[in-house]
Order: sequence, then C-alpha cells, then structure tokens
Amino acid sequence: MKWVTRARPKVDRIACPWLIKRFVDGEAEFLYVSPDKVMEIAKQEGATPFDVPNVELGHHGSECSFDAIINKYNLKDPALEILAPIVRGADTDAKDLTSESRGLEAIAEGFRLVFQNDDELLEREMPVYDALYAYCREKIPRR
Repeated sequence: MKWVTRARPKVDRIACPWLIKRFVDGEAEFLYVSPDKVMEIAKQEGATPFDVPNVELGHHGSECSFDAIINKYNLKDPALEILAPIVRGADTDAKDLTSESRGLEAIAEGFRLVFQNDDELLEREMPVYDALYAYCREKIPRR
C-alpha cells in the first residue's frame, strides 16, 4: 500500500512510517511530496494521506498523526502506549509532555539537517524508532 505526506519530514512524518512499517503494513511505500500536492497524489496513486490537515490520519486536538494511526488500527501494545506521548510531545507544542520528547525533537532535526533526500532520511532514521521502541519495552512494568 502507498502512503503520502508532505516533503521534508520532521518527527511525525518519520515516526508514522516507522509505526506503519512495523505494525500495520510491512510492505508500505511512502511518498513525500510538496504540501499542495498531497491530496492530488493520494488520488492519483491510491495512496493514504497522513500528517496533513483535514485527513483521518492527521492531528486531532492535542494528538498527532502517530496517535491517529494507533487509534485507527487499534494497536494495543504497552510499549506503544509509552512511545506515543514521547512522539506527541516532540511533534507538538507540548514539548515537556515526557522527559524524552525534547531529545527526540533534537535528534529528528539533526537527521533532517544531515539528510536532504527524504527517502534516505526515512531509511536512516528508522533505527532511532526501533531503539526508542526497545527503550519503551524495557519501561513496561514486569508482572
């Protein structure tokens, strides 16, 4: 399945593809296009738009697109419950939502500065979210 969003991704537009690839669609293909072309390309390619205004998989209230994907696909994973507020804080004005949010925002911006090609940026930054997910798994209380 194809997914489309705005070019020059920041936190949510990398975190969402990670979430989709790991939990929704392992064969997902991501298209990064200019903001004014997202809906047009979505229609042409049969792609699902995300992290753009007025779409199901976008920001709603205090929640970001990462939250919307978790909700739509009913992802029930304790580590994702820990990871979601980290991403939300890094991606929204709630920078102090978690102690990790500002660090994630800084790391994401650093990757954006190093990699100018959006596809390469996504590929290179995916391990950051793998590591952050592993960190969150370790925070799950043992029963």
